[in-house]
Amino acid sequence: MTNITSETKRVEYTAEKVFQFITDFNNFESLLPQDKVENFKADGDTCSFRIKGMTDLGLKIVDAQKHTRIDMVSNGKVPFPFKMNVLIDSPDVNSSDVRIEFEGDINPFMKMMVEKPLTNFFNMLVDRLTQLELD
Repeated sequence: MTNITSETKRVEYTAEKVFQFITDFNNFESLLPQDKVENFKADGDTCSFRIKGMTDLGLKIVDAQKHTRIDMVSNGKVPFPFKMNVLIDSPDVNSSDVRIEFEGDINPFMKMMVEKPLTNFFNMLVDRLTQLELD
């Protein structure tokens, strides 16, 4: 099992606003690097996209604990099964600390190839969240 935890980033919005933004997969596309992603599709609690030159990925929300946690799993045709959790903490009423925890069933050979790009990808997602206008 491969475990990756992103950096924790401060977002200048309430936990409620961050939670609502992330649980609407139509918003998820704005977190993705447009030059590296294609064929993005969102439908309710699922989304899918292709990372250019790599693979297709699909996500499905399986549980959401209001304003604190969003649990997702791999969905559809993916190279390996995984879980991805978005954790939201509220240090004060006007901001949130966000991080991503990932757990994937990746064989040792593939792990050597994907661990660093996945870590960078998750760090980029939480970093982009700090730059967006969520209103």
